[in-house]
Amino acid sequence: MAQLICDDLTLGYDGTPVVQGLSFAVNAGDYLYILGENGSGKTTLMKAILGLHAPLKGSISMGEGLTHSQIGYLPQQTLVQRDFPASVWEIVLSGFQGRRAFSPFYTREEKARARAAMERLGLGGFEKRCYRELSGGQQQRVLLSRALCATGKLLLLDEPVSGLDPAVTAEMYQLIRELNKRDGITVIMISHDLEAAQRYASHVLHIGHEVFFGTREDYFAGHKGFEGGGEK
Repeated sequence: MAQLICDDLTLGYDGTPVVQGLSFAVNAGDYLYILGENGSGKTTLMKAILGLHAPLKGSISMGEGLTHSQIGYLPQQTLVQRDFPASVWEIVLSGFQGRRAFSPFYTREEKARARAAMERLGLGGFEKRCYRELSGGQQQRVLLSRALCATGKLLLLDEPVSGLDPAVTAEMYQLIRELNKRDGITVIMISHDLEAAQRYASHVLHIGHEVFFGTREDYFAGHKGFEGGGEK
């Protein structure tokens, strides 16, 4: 059974559609790239999947016991968020908040999982570091660790390499690929990076004036002039 099913979905604001007729399914272990022009509704779709934005039409359903609280989300960062004056440990632990009844204390198991997530992403020993003093790449790994505390099933990533230099971008892509391939976590990523989609995606959803959903191979068969880094 699919983890996520979107059926004839229309999304928009104040009754005005932004994107219409979205139908697709995501299975466990898929790596879906969501591509499209700015303003085409990519981030709105992610918010709808998270239950933060109601569709104008259609439905979103989940299988395999997945719930909204079991989805890890890494949103685009703003300049204000990058300057957040909290410790790395506080931010990573906050990934559990959506899965637990209100309590000021984290369990031993949650703390162990948080440490394991940090170690997994090369952040061992960073617990007491101030988040705003980290590099952009380190901050993204902190936020990815936080997302892993929320899930072992599905990650939603909104432009996770935005603003990172090429070397750090490559490291981030490799970490995400390992989470997908080695840990079996389903990944849904918003991106403008066609080259990365061609390299890592199992499936592509393109939204905009035309909607496409299918395998990476079928998508790029329709982009025969693509040679990396853009469309010809």
